[in-house]
Amino acid sequence: MDNAKNMSVLLKAVHFKDIALVCATEHGLKVTVDDSKCVVANAYIQADLFRHYSLKEDVVFSINLKILLECLNIFGSSSMSSTSSDGTTAFELCYAGEGHPLVLLLEEGGVLTNCSLKTLELNDTLNYDFDGSSVVNKIIIRSECLKEVFFDLDTSSDVLEITMSTDKPHFRLTTYGNTGTYHWDYPKDSDMIEEFSVIQHQVIRYKMSLIRPFSKALLVSTRTSLRTDDKGFLSMQFMIKLDDTQTSFAEYFCAPDVEESSE
Repeated sequence: MDNAKNMSVLLKAVHFKDIALVCATEHGLKVTVDDSKCVVANAYIQADLFRHYSLKEDVVFSINLKILLECLNIFGSSSMSSTSSDGTTAFELCYAGEGHPLVLLLEEGGVLTNCSLKTLELNDTLNYDFDGSSVVNKIIIRSECLKEVFFDLDTSSDVLEITMSTDKPHFRLTTYGNTGTYHWDYPKDSDMIEEFSVIQHQVIRYKMSLIRPFSKALLVSTRTSLRTDDKGFLSMQFMIKLDDTQTSFAEYFCAPDVEESSE
């Protein structure tokens, strides 16, 4: 890959725990992080983001995400934000199979270095079942307005309540904190909402401690897709623009805390 910044941005978007599961297939890499399986995050690094991508068979291994990010940034943060051809860090990933380390070969400005990261024993493979056929509501919204809300959330509130409805308020976020109840309302015809596909009235609460990590992906995204299924599970997909021509995404899944009756 010609620029380590692209990989770093995607990994940082899901770095709320240090241990990550890496799945490599012909389509690219999926990096998964979870918190007691109540919240699960995936970052996708598509095969076409690499200059050359070769895989003999699908592989799965665990890695320390914090150390991997430190290696990608080994030449310093200034190189990560540079856009000149001689100021970016190019890197190569090599993995020989189970029991072998993940090897990074990095180059910047003619300077070469390599890092060898120990791969970890696999835990249970995560398979967060969010069946698309059970999705009842979907909203695509520009991330800029959600950023203002997420970074203004009442930290004393234990939950974030999400309302989706065919009637007003069409889309509402609510917190219940020490200083009172706060609502953020978005009508379905708002300029900020690009798609509003709501067929079922839902009022669902999620633990704030599980929602906060979402801000890592939201911060670097341009669009956000919110989906809920008939059991109240939440999926949020964040479109992340890497440069003028390349786009990828990260997604978070969260289990509901308290689900109020749907009308």
